[in-house]
Amino acid sequence: MKVEDYQKIIEDAVTKEIEAFDFYQGVSERTSDPVLKALFKELAGEEKGHKVLLEGMLAGPVAFRFIEGEDYKVAESVAMPALSLDMKPADAIALAMKKEEAAMKMYAGLAAASDDPDRRGVFVSLSKMEQEHKKKLEDRFVNTAFPEAW
Repeated sequence: MKVEDYQKIIEDAVTKEIEAFDFYQGVSERTSDPVLKALFKELAGEEKGHKVLLEGMLAGPVAFRFIEGEDYKVAESVAMPALSLDMKPADAIALAMKKEEAAMKMYAGLAAASDDPDRRGVFVSLSKMEQEHKKKLEDRFVNTAFPEAW
């Protein structure tokens, strides 16, 4: 992979992390539900950390490990709702799940395409982090969209 191609991929990933941060921060500021407020605020902080990590990759190599979480695949069974300021909590969570699913797949694809073991490790770790976000959202979605599950 050419350096310019790598830089463009990482820059695009940074842009996606900024979009995710903005979305989670916005939802956390708009919702009155304290549990959702805390969840989306936490996710916003983690996406901000991903942005910093990716920007560090542009400056030099980064290596770390992340424990793989379980994937319930709830997001894969839900349609992506349209973004709206009047979204119901379950729809906002569903949208967030789908975005995390897309990010997880993007980073997994970058890991598969990477010819550098250190970079591959970073992308695998980022994919696993996004999977963990997806899992948190899936747990909340099941409890919000299907309250009879409790």
